[in-house]
Amino acid sequence: MHINISNKLLLLISLSAVIIPISNSTNAEILTKRQQLVVPTQDFNQAEKFEHYPGGTVGKFIKQGRKSLSQPSAGLSADDAMDFNIGRSMFKKLWAPAPAATQASNGLGPLFNARSCLSCHIGNGRGHAPDVGFPNEDANSMLIRLSIKPQNKADEALLKSGKVTSINEPTYGGQLQDIGITGFAPEGKISVNWAYSLVELQDGQKVELRKPEFSINNLAYGPMHKDMMLSPRIATQMVGMGLIDTIDALDIMANADPDDLDGDGISGKANMVWDEDQQETMLGRFGWKAGQPNLHQQVAAAFSGDIGINSPLFKAPSGDCTVNQQTCLGAPNGNTDIMGKLELSEELLRLTSFFNANLAVPHRKSANQENILLGKQAFYQSGCISCHKPKFVTGETSPYSNLYNELIWPYSDFLLHDMGSGLADNHPEGKATGTEWRTAPLWALGDSKYLGKSWQLLHDGRARNIEEAILWHDGEALNAKENYKSLNKIERKALVEFVKSL
Repeated sequence: MHINISNKLLLLISLSAVIIPISNSTNAEILTKRQQLVVPTQDFNQAEKFEHYPGGTVGKFIKQGRKSLSQPSAGLSADDAMDFNIGRSMFKKLWAPAPAATQASNGLGPLFNARSCLSCHIGNGRGHAPDVGFPNEDANSMLIRLSIKPQNKADEALLKSGKVTSINEPTYGGQLQDIGITGFAPEGKISVNWAYSLVELQDGQKVELRKPEFSINNLAYGPMHKDMMLSPRIATQMVGMGLIDTIDALDIMANADPDDLDGDGISGKANMVWDEDQQETMLGRFGWKAGQPNLHQQVAAAFSGDIGINSPLFKAPSGDCTVNQQTCLGAPNGNTDIMGKLELSEELLRLTSFFNANLAVPHRKSANQENILLGKQAFYQSGCISCHKPKFVTGETSPYSNLYNELIWPYSDFLLHDMGSGLADNHPEGKATGTEWRTAPLWALGDSKYLGKSWQLLHDGRARNIEEAILWHDGEALNAKENYKSLNKIERKALVEFVKSL
């Protein structure tokens, strides 16, 4: 199947319908036109135009398998394809402790979570929690965020400024590093116990749910603060991140309703977080709580926190080591002080970000099947699209010009929503409370099942399939969950198959 007319051309035709020429249109007029293009359908008799192409013209028809989330955007120029491949090599690179024989791989740790980006984002897909916990399995595709409540007026002022989203645990920093280079004890090991329960659907069918209880064993640097809060996070899948970065912030903010002024029970809220380049707060759009403002910073933060590699955005050569870990701070690093060289240069950071930005979203193959359309109708009419907004049109505000003006179908509003006490981590992050999470995009969810060890959904990997994930929804999503539970078996199966088809 081929696209007869690109959705970029469709967009230009649509935008040109504004009374004045598009080149003279105001930002408000263009915003209004984009919003008109993404109004959810009420016709479920056939697939919408271009619905087969959730990643727009830069997506691809890809065979499901272990490489289905590893393909470059369609239409890359020769130069961009080279940049993509260099960025891929950086994403796969196994970093080594300093001083390393290969200077280009110098600077791992000394405390870290993984030696490479790919170690966490398995096949560019999502991570998983330990099945049974320490010492039987490590947690190399998840991490534990650490923070404490503000302790004084200085902490409160720092949070209010927006320069940080939380106050780090004073000894162990902002996340637990469960691996250390030779001579450095890991900060601790993650342990998990699972509690099981049954949920009964309206027709009597019972579904087993599991809930994790995480703890940290073998603390190597002393006790944690008495007010310590922890938040487990599995690695997220990577496709479509450049497209998300290219959505105009105004389009995302247009769906925000923090005070629920329309009375529909949905209070989408933007997280405003610190942009290191701009030196001001900007819309958060990446991470489980929308804690990073753009892809460039998301990548740099992961290099620093997860691997201990510094860059122009995060220059500390020892990653997340704290003032209470002086040996860690004094460890050899990969910087060359004479030349002022960092472990990851600005250019290599750009290339890694470009690779992440251009991992293609697989085209859909079954959007027009009868059972998929039935599931789509059930998904829409159950209220799922109140948060999982189907469509956006990308703008022209990111560094990735090849991704501009694309009609995309991520099924997310990228806003924060209260998901209830069952999913709460009680870990505030910026404007996100301990019960709020960013709406996860659903595209390529079916493809992610073929990657890694197992299919684990939600922030801590508790859901083993789509139905379990739905049944954990609460808070603002309670009505949508109850609507799902009231569907008959055929409708429930169709809804799950629809989500899997995205």
